[in-house]
Amino acid sequence: MKHLCSDLEEQYQEFDDLVSRVDEKLWQLKTPFYRWTIFDQVAHIVFFDHEALMAIDEPERFKGRARDVMRIIASDKSMKNHTNSLLGIKKPSKLLTYWRHLRMHLIARLNKMSPENRISWYGPDMNARSFATARLMETWSHAQDIFDALCIRRKNHARLKHVAHMGVTTFNWSFIIRKQKVPNITLRVELKGPSGELWEWGRPGATEKVWGCAEEFCLVVTQRRNLKDTRLKYQGKNVTKWLAMAQAFAGGLQAPPLPGVRVVDYKSNKVQDRV
Repeated sequence: MKHLCSDLEEQYQEFDDLVSRVDEKLWQLKTPFYRWTIFDQVAHIVFFDHEALMAIDEPERFKGRARDVMRIIASDKSMKNHTNSLLGIKKPSKLLTYWRHLRMHLIARLNKMSPENRISWYGPDMNARSFATARLMETWSHAQDIFDALCIRRKNHARLKHVAHMGVTTFNWSFIIRKQKVPNITLRVELKGPSGELWEWGRPGATEKVWGCAEEFCLVVTQRRNLKDTRLKYQGKNVTKWLAMAQAFAGGLQAPPLPGVRVVDYKSNKVQDRV
C-alpha cells in the first residue's frame, strides 16, 4: 500500500498545485464537466475524501450517509449543490486548508491497511488497494476538468497506470450499471505510458483488444473524452461497445460526452463547451 499511497499523495499534490495558483475570483470559472465551477470540482474531491475517511473509521455511519448521498445522486445529475451544502465550506482558501488536513489523515489510514481489507463505498465494497486507486482516479479525472477549463496541457506520470488499471478492471461494471449482460470475453489492453513504456493487461493474441495512448484511454474510461475524439485503436464488437460507454467510477449511471464536446484546442486557448 505504501507505493500506491505515495502515488495518491502525489496526485493530490498535483491537483493542489493546480488550483492553488488560480486566483480566487477564477474559482467561479465553469469547467467542461456539467458546467461545474473550479470551486465545485475541488469541493467534490474534498467531500468524497471526507466520506472515504468516514467509510474507514465509521463504517456503519458511512452506510447510512451513503444511502442519503445516493438518493441525491439519483435526483440531481450534477449533485454539486447538495454535496457543497453538506460540506459547508464556501471560501476557497478554507476549503484547501481543510482538504490538506483531511487527505493527510486519509492517506495515513490507508497506509496502515492491508491491501485486501474491505471498505464500503458507493456501489460494491472494495478492497483497500482498489479504494485508494479509485481516489487517485477520481482526483486525476476532476483535475483534468480544471486543466481543460484553463486550457493547460497537463503532464502525466507513471502513476497514470493506476487510472488505466481501474479502467480495465471496471469492464464488467460498465455493463452491470447499465443492467446489461457482461460479455464473456478475454480482454486485451496495450497502452503506451507517458514515458513510452508498454502497459499490458490480458492474454496476448486475444481478439477483443484496445491499444494506443494511455492518456487517451484514461480520458475515455473516466468519461472526459468521447472515444471518437481519440486515436485509440480497437477490435471486437464487445470492446467497441464497452469503450463507447465505459464508466470507471462508482455512483450513478453516467453517459460519456458527445463527440467534440470535450475537445480542447490548446493553440487557440479555447474549450468548445466553456461558454
